[in-house]
Amino acid sequence: MLSKLSGLNEEIAMWEQLRSYTLYLSLVMALAWVIPQAVADVGITDSLDSVTVTHQGKDITIRRNQDRNNKVNPAYAWTSRECPPFCIQPMKIAEGVETIGELEMLNYLKKIHDGNNSILVIDSRTPDWVKNGTIPGSVNIPWTSLKTDAGADPFEIADILKERFGVSTHEGLWDFSNAKTLVLFCNGMWCGQSPSNINTLLDMGYPANKLKWYRGGMQDWEILGLTTVK
Repeated sequence: MLSKLSGLNEEIAMWEQLRSYTLYLSLVMALAWVIPQAVADVGITDSLDSVTVTHQGKDITIRRNQDRNNKVNPAYAWTSRECPPFCIQPMKIAEGVETIGELEMLNYLKKIHDGNNSILVIDSRTPDWVKNGTIPGSVNIPWTSLKTDAGADPFEIADILKERFGVSTHEGLWDFSNAKTLVLFCNGMWCGQSPSNINTLLDMGYPANKLKWYRGGMQDWEILGLTTVK
């Protein structure tokens, strides 16, 4: 009789242990599903949570701020800057120049990260603006560095065109046949720094179809809670 009771107790203990293990496994599986969902709670689109880009030789992951109570950067909360110079820009900056949004910008940044060296994303702002944060994967080429009226040296402009933009010369003239596609931005729809860069490049003969303009700039980027780097 004692032997039977002992065997029954062992069987009960075994089933209790199995039950505990099953519950534990169920909990682990549940957490494995819940945690990734929480991380991607605020996605970029319904099928895109983040984009990895290259910034100054390092991989940076761009995603939206996951804090549901996050507020916009105060630097971009002002609604009434004086005009001029902070006047509202048109939707189309010049004939043939495409105006793009955040998803197109992310796509260009991803192409660069994946090895496409025919694209360059340019922050056209002066360094005093850039130091507060910029879009990962961009390079800073201020509007003042391409415009002689703003003090730019013609030889330095030529170096930027050749070394940074892939422009060559032929019989003393600029040859844009292998020039890079430039994606330019500044502070947003009230900022004239990237429009200045675009218009300067067009005056030089840069092909309009190789110039892209992110009109929303840092204003929209910050409002959407997307990653910035200083």
